Amino acid sequence: MSGSGADVSSAFGRRQRQSPILLLLAATVAAVVAVVLAPSPVFRAGASIAALTLVFLVLGLKLRGLMVRRAEAARHAHLVTLVGQDATPCFMTDQYGQIHFQNASAEARFAAQSGVTLAAALGQHFASPSSVLYRLQNRASHAGAGREDVVTRRGHTRLSVHRVAEDRFLWRLEEFQDRGAATRGADSLSLPMLTANKAGVVLFTNEAMRRLLGGRPKRLDRIFANPTLHSGEEVEVSGVDGPVRAILAEVDGPGERREIYLLPVPEGTPQTSAMEDFENVPVPLAKFAPDGALTLANAAARQILHLSDDPGAMFHDLFEGLGRPVSDWLDDIVSERFPTRSEMLRARLVEGEVFLQVTLRRIVEHGRPGVLAVLQDATALKTLEAQFVQSQKMQAIGQLAGGVAHDFNNLLTAIAGHCDLLLLRHEREDPDYADLVQIHQNANRAASLVGQLLAFSRKQTLKPERLDVQDVLSDLAHLLNRLVGEKVRMQLTHAQRLGAIRADKRQLEQVLMNLVVNARDAMPKGGTIRIETEALSLVEPLIRDRATVPAGDYAVIRVSDTGIGIPADRLQKIFEPFYTTKKVGEGTGLGLSTVYGIVKQSGGFIFVDSTVGEGSVFQLYFPIHVGPAEPAEEAARKIILRQGEGVVLLVEDEAPVRAFASRALRMRGYTVLEAENAEEALKTLEDPALAIDIFVTDVVMPGMDGPSWVKRALEDRPNVKVIFVSGYAEDALSETQARIPNSVFLPKPFSLGDLTAMVQGQLQ
Repeated sequence: MSGSGADVSSAFGRRQRQSPILLLLAATVAAVVAVVLAPSPVFRAGASIAALTLVFLVLGLKLRGLMVRRAEAARHAHLVTLVGQDATPCFMTDQYGQIHFQNASAEARFAAQSGVTLAAALGQHFASPSSVLYRLQNRASHAGAGREDVVTRRGHTRLSVHRVAEDRFLWRLEEFQDRGAATRGADSLSLPMLTANKAGVVLFTNEAMRRLLGGRPKRLDRIFANPTLHSGEEVEVSGVDGPVRAILAEVDGPGERREIYLLPVPEGTPQTSAMEDFENVPVPLAKFAPDGALTLANAAARQILHLSDDPGAMFHDLFEGLGRPVSDWLDDIVSERFPTRSEMLRARLVEGEVFLQVTLRRIVEHGRPGVLAVLQDATALKTLEAQFVQSQKMQAIGQLAGGVAHDFNNLLTAIAGHCDLLLLRHEREDPDYADLVQIHQNANRAASLVGQLLAFSRKQTLKPERLDVQDVLSDLAHLLNRLVGEKVRMQLTHAQRLGAIRADKRQLEQVLMNLVVNARDAMPKGGTIRIETEALSLVEPLIRDRATVPAGDYAVIRVSDTGIGIPADRLQKIFEPFYTTKKVGEGTGLGLSTVYGIVKQSGGFIFVDSTVGEGSVFQLYFPIHVGPAEPAEEAARKIILRQGEGVVLLVEDEAPVRAFASRALRMRGYTVLEAENAEEALKTLEDPALAIDIFVTDVVMPGMDGPSWVKRALEDRPNVKVIFVSGYAEDALSETQARIPNSVFLPKPFSLGDLTAMVQGQLQ
């Protein structure tokens, strides 16, 4: 170990430590002089105390300096013992980087560095040592030690630091010469090579690489077009004379460094036998370059994509439907940002809706990266998915229509009911009578529109009866002839022994009128509408348009026209609500959806065939009703309205409906008790002395619904009659109603006469 640097630094430290002691000695002498020259005893006493204090401070500092020197000497002796003869250069610095110690190896390698900083001593060893030393010293201050590898002019150096005291740091510099790529020997290599760290910073380039690049770049992304590098693959290098192709070879260097070599690209590499079989593989396969250009496609892929034999199409020209550019997905696979996965894409070059399940996999051939695409026809699967989504959409719209219709029925019940009450107080000669009739008629028209919504959602209340289809068509023929006008001819053909069906007559007439009106509108220049009936017996189930018609006897009604026809891509949408091919203002799009809802709710089936330019045929299948003839309901319902007697408990959450129904029943002589909800009704029935003859209750209410509270009330009053009212369909209540004795259903909107007749009929 050299002592010169250590002695100089120790003398410098002693001078620094002696400066405050000299100042204190001078102050002590001044205090003694003040004691001698003090004019008064008090002043002399104070000066004496000050002088003694300063003397003690001087002694304390001397003692502290002695202890520091002993500690410094002990640390110095320990370092001499520990690293004095170490072959690795070692330094000890303070917190400011000033060198306080260096061993013999450090002095032999860097010469004596007395009173200088370590950064200055290493300034000629590697570039920007200040930042490296500052970073390592901070790491040692917090963690106790730090280490980093740097590339120097002579090779590779591992710089490590340990904190040995509060303000002392021990540094070791391990040099590795003539190892790896970052050495002067690499300049003699004919292959271009470089060394980079994990962050992509270029640390060293040999002469061949510098000639190729025209200089020394700072980062790898300035050299290679693709930031993701794979050993053994072909890469494109940004050379000084333009792009250069090369095979990349990478090995792990010392200190987590990357040693990268560029090898020449082999010429004329023959194809493997596997590539010869590529053309005849029965699975559609295609290969794409990293930029998305199609390089090869086998026969199956060319057939499914409608490709010619000449490659060159781009990936984004063949596929779409990913929700983002498909080229981005291809780039993700090439750069390995995402693992291999499948996507459902639409084939752009194929007419119609053709979907393919595309699976991409990164491949390397002859050192060149690329992408292999495995294709599978998924049109049927995609169509099934679309049908499922459409089914869910139709179901959601049906639920919405049913809810809206329920609310409208409550409003229309209140409007029409109060209008009935006003009509009772006005004679026909009254000037207001005509206005009230208009209000009543428009309320009925609104009720008809609500009925269409319920028909679409299949939640309307039907009144099925045994019908002869021929009689229904004969009665309707005159009205249909008036609907079609003069340009269109109507032909009606009946089948023999057709059989009866069970349906709502009014709704069946609406179905036929809607179909005839649509057929008329499809023939703006005139034509012929044919309505035909047929008795059909199915031995086996008929499967068509995702529907299965069970085997049995059916009455078939066909409505055909010679109009413009319906395109094939619209046939699956014509039964959707609000879908129409007519111009704005010529149709609502509810006609065919209403037809569909009525036919389905009646237990039938509807199918359509159409040819553009030739016309359309709608076929309705209704099962033949087997059973005795039913008595005429209208005759059975004729009830002579008279003043009634009895107590009615009216439960309705809609205040306008409740007010109208209460007034209507009181006008007929009934005693009416009102309740806003089921809980209030049950509270009213807690009085055992209260006699109730009939419950009139809404079905759907906030809290407890109608059937639930009625069941509870009938436990104590089993003989009370029940009338359920609702804006929903009766079939939603039928199962519950069947378990409640003496109950009937009254649909909304109802008139004053309907309500009073129903109550009177129950109490008779």
